[in-house]
Amino acid sequence: MPNERSDSRRNSSRSSKQKYSKLAVIALVVFVVVVTGAGLGFLAASFHTLPSLKGDIRPPAASQILDVNGKLIATTRSVENRVPVTINKVPKDLQNAFVAVEDARFYQHAGVDPRGILRAFWSNITDRGVSEGGSTITQQLAKNALLSQERTLKRKIQEAFLAFQIERQYTKNEILELYLNQIYFGQGAYGVQAASQVYFGKNVEDLNLAECALLAGIPKSPNYYSPVNNLKAATERQQTVLDQMVKYNYIDQSTANTTKNIKINLASRSSSPEIASSIAPYFVDYVTQQLIDKYGADAVYKDGLKIYTTLDIDMQNAAEQAMRNLPSPRIDSNGIKQPQGALVAIDPQTGHIKAMVGGRGNDQFNRSVMAERQPGSAFKPFVYLAAIESGLNSASIINDSSVSFGNWTPSNYDGKFHGNVSLRTALEQSLNIPAVKLANQVGVDKPLYYAQQMGISTLVLQGPTNDKNLASALGGLTRGVTPLEIASAYGVIANQGVRAEPISIVKILDRNGKILEQYTPKEKAVINERSAYVLLDMMRGVLTKGTGTAANIGRPAAGKTGTTNDYKDAWFVGFTPDIVAAVWIGYDNDGYLNGITGGSLPANIWNMFMSKAAAKYPVRDFVRPSGLSIPEDPIIPEEKNDKPADGLQPPSTVTTDNKGVAPHDPTSPNKQNRSGDKALPPAPPKQEKPIAAPQPVKPESIPQKNN
Repeated sequence: MPNERSDSRRNSSRSSKQKYSKLAVIALVVFVVVVTGAGLGFLAASFHTLPSLKGDIRPPAASQILDVNGKLIATTRSVENRVPVTINKVPKDLQNAFVAVEDARFYQHAGVDPRGILRAFWSNITDRGVSEGGSTITQQLAKNALLSQERTLKRKIQEAFLAFQIERQYTKNEILELYLNQIYFGQGAYGVQAASQVYFGKNVEDLNLAECALLAGIPKSPNYYSPVNNLKAATERQQTVLDQMVKYNYIDQSTANTTKNIKINLASRSSSPEIASSIAPYFVDYVTQQLIDKYGADAVYKDGLKIYTTLDIDMQNAAEQAMRNLPSPRIDSNGIKQPQGALVAIDPQTGHIKAMVGGRGNDQFNRSVMAERQPGSAFKPFVYLAAIESGLNSASIINDSSVSFGNWTPSNYDGKFHGNVSLRTALEQSLNIPAVKLANQVGVDKPLYYAQQMGISTLVLQGPTNDKNLASALGGLTRGVTPLEIASAYGVIANQGVRAEPISIVKILDRNGKILEQYTPKEKAVINERSAYVLLDMMRGVLTKGTGTAANIGRPAAGKTGTTNDYKDAWFVGFTPDIVAAVWIGYDNDGYLNGITGGSLPANIWNMFMSKAAAKYPVRDFVRPSGLSIPEDPIIPEEKNDKPADGLQPPSTVTTDNKGVAPHDPTSPNKQNRSGDKALPPAPPKQEKPIAAPQPVKPESIPQKNN
């Protein structure tokens, strides 16, 4: 009997397992059928809504750009600047350049290139850059001519269907002709003929290889790689195109090398043809470039968007009025007024860009976001922040005395030594030697680390020429900083250690009033709020009794002056609790400001602007963290110490305080960098490995005297 019961249980168990196995198989089959059906349904829906090859025509509508209060700033022009040409008028070099950089297997595939898709996918997941994209020329034609710029699976499927249809209906030469007449090149130019006229003032058939390669590089990002906006970036992109042409055997290496050295002569231009605006032209162009990069040119110029921005027209008018006080201009060889200037203002709590002046003319180079210039002593707050984070405070004493590092001996503007001084006094008076000594003691990495955390993205941290030297303590950087980024970094100090990423657009609506995108502030605490307040409190004295008294607006404010070697750049960057602004003055290329310092004209311009801009807010003081006390400076007997001290190797550049200059060093490796060229170096690839947070140093490690 027991055996029978046992057999019965085994049979029952086996039967139950078989039953569950059958149910699992049935469930799997049902799931596969449902998913397959849904997928086929999605494909069918995508196919049925596919536009015909004749195009889904609808009347183009101009887009409107509005300020933060809904006031109209600018209207885009909806009429396209396009002059179609036949393929036989397009130089073979230009055809080959586009194929090499956009779709190397154009003549082999049937509209969609699986290899290209896999290559782009692999490059994305491995974080490598690619010279060619995943979409074929045929797919790009389908998207630009017949589809929207939305990034959805449905649109990609339709793009592929249309690409196959186009390949069946047209020859490769016809497809290439349609593509070259369709694509957008920036500056309102559609197609290669219009682009050739806009950029070079000649017909497309007259382009040389250098011009062909430059033109072929623009559509990847029409505004960033526009040679009018960014000649250096456009030239580097041109070199990539030439390298691709060598790779695919369209030209040899010798020809590429020779072509890279040919000077590009651009046609003269007076204004941007695609925007109708007399208000904030640099800001409007900045917003337009962002929109085109994200949504495509057609969306901006034809789809009737409403773009609500962060700009405050009243503040913008105040900024433009203040910048009219720049020195009397002279006209350079490019027809641009010199010296130039820039002013950008940000709400430190939200990151909203409230005002932006990118220059004093109507050129396309927006100096507030593109010009990387040496900051001089305006970089010193990062050094003092590093010292505070290391345990010092505003009353800590450092000896302002002679010191040498290798064959470099930093000096103060007045050529004197001031003996023992507090950190507060050293910052207020912008003394160079204490700043260098502090950087030496806390380590050069630490100020760079905080600058990077606070928003400075242009630091060079690797390679034979980099910023990891003591010159950075005085603002001697390899590339420099932009007015927008240094304003944003100072905003962290004003905002209790919290960084709000700069933004220019609040909301975008389509022509039917549907919200396409709504932006919210991106905030991150990057420095200790107590350290931020100690530094802020020290920076108040710059306006009340230091080098920036010309900027004093009679209400709580703080800031820093900056002037670089031989008076090439002059800055004032400062803030109230509600607004931070950076003012820069300098020459685009070679030129000197003849004694203008950050504490003179830039501070005056900042004062003129902030007196009006800050008036929009009630007077209030900065918020002091609970329980934080600020010590008074000790009474220090007058003392001097001329003993030299050993230290690091000589830095690669020397930049002086905001009052004057150090001896010019023509052998400096960084002198080859011309931050004021009318070009922004290419946006760095994904940030190089960030500087590791340096270890704190003990306050007593900074000597009271050198010995």
